Amino acid sequence: MTLDREVGSRREVSIEIVIVLLLSLGQSAVYAVVSLIAKLTAGKPLAQQAAVLNQSQSPRPYLDLTYQLLGIFFSLVPVALALYLLARDRLEPRRRLGLTAGRPGFDLGWGTLLAAGIGIPGLLLVYVARLLGISADIVPAALQSVWWAIPVLILSAIENAVLEEVIVVGYLITRLRGLGRSPAVIVACSAVLRGSYHLYQGFGAFVGNAIMGVIFALFFMKTKRVMPLIVAHTILDTAAFVGYTLVPHQWLTWL
Repeated sequence: MTLDREVGSRREVSIEIVIVLLLSLGQSAVYAVVSLIAKLTAGKPLAQQAAVLNQSQSPRPYLDLTYQLLGIFFSLVPVALALYLLARDRLEPRRRLGLTAGRPGFDLGWGTLLAAGIGIPGLLLVYVARLLGISADIVPAALQSVWWAIPVLILSAIENAVLEEVIVVGYLITRLRGLGRSPAVIVACSAVLRGSYHLYQGFGAFVGNAIMGVIFALFFMKTKRVMPLIVAHTILDTAAFVGYTLVPHQWLTWL
């Protein structure tokens, strides 16, 4: 490969990364920053404001269900794009990212351990952040009381896990490695990106998710498997979304 071709290829990959991120979680990060600025300039403390996830999109239940399913489907399109681009460059994304089903015990075992190791301290961090007034009141689920609410929340948890872990960990780290970036820079980019699109929840969410991003990035770089991260993320989000929906409201008020 000539020097000019190598430089051109590196430029093309850099542009590709920017486009993929702007179509997915980079876009979410921009909106999260704007949302945080709006909260900070709203005239009341951040801790007295809410960050609502999984909201109803229509008072009509089946129209709401349609919107929810369409949102989940289209949110996964950037994942398909990222995998396609890696496959186009003959990088074998299923093997390189560890998206195979060949090691279920490893994936489920490590996924569960990661979920427990991150989820329990994460609850404490949320509590401390609320006490310090640097986090909004997080409402994990605000769907109507309908029969499809729990299945949709589980699908939403899976969608979040696949989207974030494939793009922020698998795709981004693979591309940055190809560009010759150092491990420290790669981990920092992945972690800061993960924290940034959670900023709409407050500064505590940024810190907590950035720490999670460091752990997940290091795990992937060591094991070359993104499946345990998808399992862990699915467990964490399912527990938050479904748990919030099923726990009696009196308990939530007390908590």
